[in-house]
Amino acid sequence: MSAGQRQGQQPAGPSHVAIIMDGNGRWAQMRGLPRQEGHRRGLEALRRTVKNAGELGIAVLTLYSFSTENWRRPQAEVSFLMGLLKRFVEKDLAELDASGVKVRIIGGREDLAPDLRRLVEHAEAMTCNNTGMTLAIAFNYGSRDEIVRTARALATEVAAGRIAASAIDEALFSSRLDTSDLPDPELVIRTSGETRISNFLLWQAAYAEFVFSPVLWPDFDRTALEDALAEYRRRERRFGGVSEPADRNVGAA
Repeated sequence: MSAGQRQGQQPAGPSHVAIIMDGNGRWAQMRGLPRQEGHRRGLEALRRTVKNAGELGIAVLTLYSFSTENWRRPQAEVSFLMGLLKRFVEKDLAELDASGVKVRIIGGREDLAPDLRRLVEHAEAMTCNNTGMTLAIAFNYGSRDEIVRTARALATEVAAGRIAASAIDEALFSSRLDTSDLPDPELVIRTSGETRISNFLLWQAAYAEFVFSPVLWPDFDRTALEDALAEYRRRERRFGGVSEPADRNVGAA
């Protein structure tokens, strides 16, 4: 955090944008289509957003694609969503790699089918040395689950005598999260008009700006992204501080 940011000056960013992609089902329902069609169109919006984010100079784009709570959905829908991730990686990975995109998957992997887990690991390994935009896909991700997993791992290290409990601070805790190699998001966007964060990046988004877009995810396009970026740039980021008034020297000797 720079001194300018601490005084409430607006940076040119954001460099890290995180998006809660919401509204596929409602988009389909409004058109009398099956939910699967909404998810297919949502995948098109995902591809479009990755391209637009790269062109707009966003360094890190994190997309919330499947939460730990989504396992509660009907099995047919869960299977369809798993298949969409497979198709995205299989179809788009070569193009992402050629564009210099570094792919990261955050979230628990224990519940993933072996073939999907291998595909995820392959995507990360194939693009790990790329230096362009980082695309982080939050899949089987829940922030509470992430925090619990991190706390459990640190407790195990303390019990084994590898670290002292007093050594655990914010920096150490952050270094053990799924996002340890990523900067915290500066802007979190949620589509579809919902105004909650649904267990997404609770730790990392402590000082993020939030923009709640009325656009349903399948309709999210470059204009919607640019509108969210413009809203971010209009805001004053104080990080818990207070901006000094412009007339603070009036009347000073």
